[in-house]
This record gives sequence, C-alpha cells and structure tokens, in this order.
Amino acid sequence: MRRPVIAANWKMHKTVEEAQSFVSEFRRLVSPGADVEVVLAPPFTALQAVGQALAGTAIGLAGQDLFWEERGAYTGEVSAGMLQDVGCRYVIIGHSERRQHFGEGDATVNRKVQAALRHGLTPIVCVGESLDQREAGQTLAVIRAQVDGGLQGLQPDAVQGLIIAYEPVWAIGTGRTATPEQAQEVHAAIRGLLGERWSKSAAEAVRIQYGGSVRPDNIDELMARPDIDGALVGGASLKPDDFARIVQFKRKA
Repeated sequence: MRRPVIAANWKMHKTVEEAQSFVSEFRRLVSPGADVEVVLAPPFTALQAVGQALAGTAIGLAGQDLFWEERGAYTGEVSAGMLQDVGCRYVIIGHSERRQHFGEGDATVNRKVQAALRHGLTPIVCVGESLDQREAGQTLAVIRAQVDGGLQGLQPDAVQGLIIAYEPVWAIGTGRTATPEQAQEVHAAIRGLLGERWSKSAAEAVRIQYGGSVRPDNIDELMARPDIDGALVGGASLKPDDFARIVQFKRKA
C-alpha cells in the first residue's frame, strides 16, 4: 500500500523568523506517524533554519527548485548538492509557475530530475494542463507529453521512487479545484501511462499527489480516491492550523 505524502509549497512566502514560527506551531499541532509522510518546502533563504527546526522529527525538507549542474558560474542557481547539504530529502521540479514564468520545458525538467536522483533527492515532478487545454479536450495528451519528456531515460526502479504531482494549472491559486472525479481520472491515466512506458510494478509503487487549491474542506474527498496518494499544497500550507488539518485528513471507508 502506498504511503500518502502531503507537501507544503510555500513559494515566495515567509522570512526566516516566520518560517521558524510556523514550524514551532505546526509541531505543536501535528506529530506525523508512519501513516503519512509530511514535507515542507520553504524558500531557499529559510531552508537551513527550517531544517534545524525539524531536527528530530519525521517531517521532511524540500527545495522548491534546483539547477542541473553540480557547480559553476550560474548566478542565482542552487545545485542538488547544496540542497542535500542543508538537509533536503526532496525537491519540487517542473512546477507550473516555473514553466510559466521562467520558460521551463520538459527537457529542462528531465535534466533537473536526473540531477536530483544523482544526489539521492526524491523529485516531486509536477505536470498539469491549462484551462484552454482542458476545454479543448487535450488534458491527457498534455499530461502524457509532460510525463514522457520529464522522465525520459529513467529506469523503472528510479521511476517508482518518484513523486508525481498532478496540478491542473487552472486550479492553482484560483480557488477552483478539480473535482475528485476529475483528479482521479488524470491520476489513473498517469498510473496507466507509467505502466505502459516503464513497468506495472513501478506504476503501482509511484505516489501521485494532487495539487491545485487543496484546502481543509476538500482534502478528505480527494484522498478518498484510489489513485490520489497525497497533496502538494500551496496557499493553505501557509497557516499551521490549515496545513495540520490537511495532514490529518480523515480516511473514508
């Protein structure tokens, strides 16, 4: 059985002090057990402080991005080794905001995934369609292209250790959320594609998160779907009590 993974993507929010305050309050509210994996992805400036604040807990630390080179003249970039050095075990790759604002495509995503894996980081690989693409009936074709391109060249054992986050672009930060049925349809399609391209065992092992206006009031319905293995949470992860409720989602029979 796949272990659910709930990740908080703080994006460009929180100073070091604010991040430390969040962790202090969140730890008071939640003590993650073996039944759910919890990950925090603060901005780069707060990674070390948050990592120290999480010491002794089961909560994982993630970078929000990385560069594929080991080192060099790449002003403003952060390598996989640097993330590992401050305690990261995960890294978000290919978020729609990286694709939209910084022109990242599937080839770039693939290079970053390869770099993360070389350093033992677990990539959280994001895929998702725009509203125009969904309305044109192109959702599954877009997802297929992103999965194929982003994971190109990986072996099945590498694929099964990934986390994939399906985040419909039209639902990110808009308050609109894919219905549990819409999300389940895409998650099942992703799992089917992984089985075709790599192996059925890899497809069954990989965890697929939903991301896109995840809130305390919709997490239970989302997590009740068989192919939804967690959530990549944006705005609702900025408040300790909201994120605590999401992490403590109620399992439905």
